[in-house]
Amino acid sequence: MLVDCGMFQGEKHLRVRNWTPWPFEPANLDAVLLTHAHLDHSGMLPVLHRDGFDKSVHCTESTAELAKILLTDSGRIHEDDARHANRHGYSRHRPALPLYTENDAHDSLTDFVAQPFEAEFEPAPGITARFRRAGHILGAASLELRAGGRTIVFSGDLGRADDPVMYAPASVPSCDYLVVESTYGDREHVEHDAAEQLLDAIEHTRKRGGMVLIPAFAVGRAQLMLYLLWQLKESGALGQIPIFLDSPMAIDATELYRSRHDDHKLSDETAAAMCAVATCITNRDESRALNKRRGPMIVISASGMMSGGRILHHLRVRGGDPKNLILFTGYQAAGTRGAAILSGAREVKIHGLHYPIRAEVREIASLSAHADRSEIMDWVRPALEHVRGVFVTHGEPAAASALAREIGRCTTAKVNVPALGDRVALD
Repeated sequence: MLVDCGMFQGEKHLRVRNWTPWPFEPANLDAVLLTHAHLDHSGMLPVLHRDGFDKSVHCTESTAELAKILLTDSGRIHEDDARHANRHGYSRHRPALPLYTENDAHDSLTDFVAQPFEAEFEPAPGITARFRRAGHILGAASLELRAGGRTIVFSGDLGRADDPVMYAPASVPSCDYLVVESTYGDREHVEHDAAEQLLDAIEHTRKRGGMVLIPAFAVGRAQLMLYLLWQLKESGALGQIPIFLDSPMAIDATELYRSRHDDHKLSDETAAAMCAVATCITNRDESRALNKRRGPMIVISASGMMSGGRILHHLRVRGGDPKNLILFTGYQAAGTRGAAILSGAREVKIHGLHYPIRAEVREIASLSAHADRSEIMDWVRPALEHVRGVFVTHGEPAAASALAREIGRCTTAKVNVPALGDRVALD
């Protein structure tokens, strides 16, 4: 079985791994267990299906709904990028090919089987599984597997206990082995009033006649930004500045907050009001028209790390104007445009050409949808008394190593940071 099937993102030496052959035969898998829909967990499922996998992808109901949106949009972006590279000749490959197509994504969706939270199911003979809430985004789950008298738990991506929209992660069950993410394993989140910081950034930009460009993950972060902007409008603090949501994927995901009301804290009325706070940009002509619009405004667009999507067209047009603001509200992986800009880059490469960055750059660091070091430790600690082994994954090397050391101080069990390709026999 395979737990998650994500796409490598960030630096080029990581992205090229998406093109390497599978280290197993996809047709021989009995099942895939998917913790949530973000592309770094689900993004290679269309390739897996195309290459011979024809069994079930088990996930929660909201994850299945979100995967339809994310995977088809991802396939469309891969095709668009390949066409653009071939048209303008900036790829070293002749011709440039998409990693997978929109049709590949559609085909892979036939594999999905939705499972309710906390319900036990059997993904393969002799193995039982259960999804538990992990917070983070709609449908995100931790995974409990039982086989041969042993239990192994995969954290998935853990959310925050006090997230204003998502429920807190469920407690970790007693287990023999634990696989835990470490995205923020070496850091604590800065505790500031995010709405106040957002308002301050908007007001400073509005006074100089600029626009606020917010790169946001289409699932999770875009909806949190809409919620905060709705709060500011409701309080009367924000005024009448126009707000635009320019991401078809984020628009579709936002609608899910209205239909999947059991998966988040918001009332039906609040979810509807949050969805209505922005004008939704549904086609490319409307998106292009935004770049001709003058005066203060707020544009939320994907992708959150500026690795693709409509945000790049806004960045190309607006990033060189010092009146404007690029406002980061989420994690920026090493090697992405977002990380480069946040680190002070004054020029970025987009579709083979270089563009200046003269806009103001700010970050609201308190908005992460990932648990920080203390929150991860709070989640892990109840399992450490009886656990036989811990594997720290899903973090950059410094974060993973720091979290492993912290966990190691709390248990006599072996704590390991596995490398790509490592094999471990569970005793």
